Amino acid sequence: MERTGPTVRFSGLLAAATAAVLAAGALVATAPAAGAADVDLARNGGFESGLDGWSCTAASGAAVSTPVHGGTKALKATPAGSDNAKCSQSVTVKPNSSYTLSAWVQGSYVYLGASGTGTTDVSTWTQSSGAWKQLTTTFRTGPSTTSVSVYTHGWYGTPAHYVDDLTLVGPGGDPVVIPAVPAGLKTTAITSSSVALSWNAVSGASGYNVYRGGTKVATATGPSATVTGLTPSTAYSFQVSATNAAGESAKSAAVMATTTAGGGGGDTKLPARALVGYLHSSFANGSGYTRMADVPDSWDVINLAFGEPTSVTSGDIRFALCPVAECPNVESEAEFKAAIKAKQAAGKKVLISIGGQNGQVQLASTAARDAFVTSVSKIIDTYGLDGLDIDFEGHSLSLNTGDTDFRSPTSPVIVNLISAVKSLKAKYGSDFVLTMAPETFFVQLGYQFYGSGPWGGQDPRAGAYLPVIHALRDDLTLLHVQDYNSGPIMGLDNQYHTMGGADFHIAMTDMLLAGFPVAGDTTKVFPGLRPDQVAIGLPASTQAGNGHTTPAEVNKALNCLIKKTDCGSYQTRGTWSDLRGLMTWSINWDGFNNWEFSRNFDAYFGN
Repeated sequence: MERTGPTVRFSGLLAAATAAVLAAGALVATAPAAGAADVDLARNGGFESGLDGWSCTAASGAAVSTPVHGGTKALKATPAGSDNAKCSQSVTVKPNSSYTLSAWVQGSYVYLGASGTGTTDVSTWTQSSGAWKQLTTTFRTGPSTTSVSVYTHGWYGTPAHYVDDLTLVGPGGDPVVIPAVPAGLKTTAITSSSVALSWNAVSGASGYNVYRGGTKVATATGPSATVTGLTPSTAYSFQVSATNAAGESAKSAAVMATTTAGGGGGDTKLPARALVGYLHSSFANGSGYTRMADVPDSWDVINLAFGEPTSVTSGDIRFALCPVAECPNVESEAEFKAAIKAKQAAGKKVLISIGGQNGQVQLASTAARDAFVTSVSKIIDTYGLDGLDIDFEGHSLSLNTGDTDFRSPTSPVIVNLISAVKSLKAKYGSDFVLTMAPETFFVQLGYQFYGSGPWGGQDPRAGAYLPVIHALRDDLTLLHVQDYNSGPIMGLDNQYHTMGGADFHIAMTDMLLAGFPVAGDTTKVFPGLRPDQVAIGLPASTQAGNGHTTPAEVNKALNCLIKKTDCGSYQTRGTWSDLRGLMTWSINWDGFNNWEFSRNFDAYFGN
């Protein structure tokens, strides 16, 4: 949310990603000669048997007869959208051994690499290859490494590339056997919508499959996993199996778990359709000051903008009413508190919103975390508020290099924010209202980019809200992403969508409800939220922010998401009849615009 003009952050990400690609050239290595006992371990490296032995993302890979480097076939792989056309296979190797990986490639930005080496994973690439070119790299396996993954892929948005005569030369590994059945399966945490599980690690396993009622619902690389998207007060049966290159073990003995009754994010007595708005309480912003008592009854959730820190890293949040010099009609503290109580008596929720465009908050230390909890609690208690809205923008949230899994974040600013909010939730109980208002850059952009990326160099803020939303999903009342001040964002249809019309809101909201693989990784899927946890965020007027949407287009978006009509070219992954409602920046700007936004909401839902 803004006090001044909009900020768009997309060019920096794309430029940084390009720089990362160019920097990757330093990974090219010179191959040593193969030893006398070495053999080629790659299966079907010439693709003479089609894709036998290879696993390719989406429908990106195919064996073709021209062009070829040797034999009669080669791999043709075509990147599309967030898919970089990766093809890989698992190869059995020996520990503490040296290997040489080579392939002939043709095309721009073609990569060759190996992962899971147990030492340093390697890759090499060519920027432009009009003719066949050989890529080669080497690696040494770790002391317990018995298999590695070799792969090729292209770059997002580039044309098709070709790969042929791929070899992995080195000592052959011992035959891989199917791992044993996992033992010791147990629950470690249960909420209203999730069950955390752990089990004993299995020797020789490269991964695990988790089953719910006999259906695979999750995969894991280690002996633990959390199954989400469950129904409150419901009994479930879970099993787990171990996998490696040889296959999958039988399923473990089942463990039963019953989810809790809930009451976290959903038990806050909001109406089925809620209208959320931000009230400029500490400043005017050109739209004029609106007293709390003068806020129309249309607004179900009123977010006080803003609580801001004493410094970026202090965690010490302060809130005060707009100065008289800026807001001549500002009410007194006593009148403000009395008006809040009157709104609450009428069934409305009043929250303190932390952050905004100017309020950068980085909880980089536990001291800042604790100061945040103490100071926010003081604001809530002073004004008798119902909860907290997190509107962290700018550089408040970012992911440290190497923090690549939204399900288990390690960056202090992320971990400390999650901990702080959980502390506040525990203090105030089940009636505590928690909302969030991230920008698309921090959420939906995570479908393509997450943090610094696998090669570094991307904007570390990309998708940085995802671990916060995921960790707090059972406590979250409403997520209302700002569908404005945004660059084009790719939707689940792998097409870019531009703000200002129904299409953008349909695509962006559908992503939140259906879920999506983060950074295109199908092993790291952000689970969809419940429809009653989601509202669409829009500017109330053309003055409020870029991406203003007319009432007619707003209604089209609602029709599509709730009724699956008026969808245009984008088809939603579901019919989201329980969608909670709309959020706007801001109540003041809506008043400035003769209440067009709230009047349209009331008319659409028959309020």
